[in-house]
Amino acid sequence: MDIGRYLVEQEGRFSKSAARLRDPRVFDFNYVPNEPLMRRELGPVVDALVRYAKTGIANHMLIVGSRGCGKTVSMLYLQHLFKQRSLQFLYANCRTHNTSYKILAALLGVRARGVSFAELAEQFAERYPENTVVVLDEVDLLSEKDKNKDILYFLSRSRRNYMAVLLSNSPKWASGLDDSVQSTLQPELIYFRPYTPSELCAILGQRATLGVVHTPQAVVDNIAALTVKYTNADVRVAIKTLYYWAIERETGLNQNFQRARRDVVVDVVSNLNDKSLLILKSAAGGERTVKDVYQTYRRLCARYKEEPFSYVYFYSTLSYLQSLGLILLISTKVRRAYTKILQLTFPAEILDSVWGARFG
Repeated sequence: MDIGRYLVEQEGRFSKSAARLRDPRVFDFNYVPNEPLMRRELGPVVDALVRYAKTGIANHMLIVGSRGCGKTVSMLYLQHLFKQRSLQFLYANCRTHNTSYKILAALLGVRARGVSFAELAEQFAERYPENTVVVLDEVDLLSEKDKNKDILYFLSRSRRNYMAVLLSNSPKWASGLDDSVQSTLQPELIYFRPYTPSELCAILGQRATLGVVHTPQAVVDNIAALTVKYTNADVRVAIKTLYYWAIERETGLNQNFQRARRDVVVDVVSNLNDKSLLILKSAAGGERTVKDVYQTYRRLCARYKEEPFSYVYFYSTLSYLQSLGLILLISTKVRRAYTKILQLTFPAEILDSVWGARFG
């Protein structure tokens, strides 16, 4: 079969599959539902925003939780609601804009070459003199080169009384902040727990109603169960599995789930910083104790001329990687003492591929 014929056949095949879809846009990860799931963790967030809108007194927040637990979609929906109530909301993703300078430039919509951070901050204060909420998503991805995290100091110290809402996958991220930033920011910690099976069913049911011509409840229930069991309830995997099932039913639900899971894991691993990738590489090769992995990690750092984390920071990074669903820490008894065993939760070939592209 030549390429042209194969293309024609695939177009015909997908046209039949696409007929099962009502609206494919609901399967986009950037889609914000008209009525997202209301969960109890949102209560304190809404309360703080209402107080800020009425009084102008900022209560900074750090919202933490594993990937796919609804942090971003919840804040984007609240942004929509509060803009209707004349509260200015600004949003920046620290994966895309990973320094304080880049964040301010992005929020101002300027190419700030040859301008200092202080000048950008002054422009920002002039443009946004009223109550303004600044949402920094994936704040734990701020570059290590941005040691002072000037954006946080500016937001927390400004006379404009800006309110910072920080979204992070790592609950211990704030402990590494400069003392002067911590003393003024003092964010309230809000933990978004992973979705329960019933919550995932509700989310999938809504997407299925909007996006698929017909979806049996058993399919929704099975996708939710697989997602909770194998991905720490990452809703992105669930939504992508539903999409694959809708257009490729002949493949089978389990295979569609594995494909969706792999897609999401590749994205997560590819976007890790070098030090986190070094830790995963050190953990590859089966179950090993955390202390053994740390020694391997130090040797790898020496080989690739990276400054290794201290053991304490290394262990806190393991918690972060576990929140991403990439590793599993298991407590087990060895002789008379308990120790932690570490294992990867995703196929090693994904790590090998990303490692090869990054380190050669």
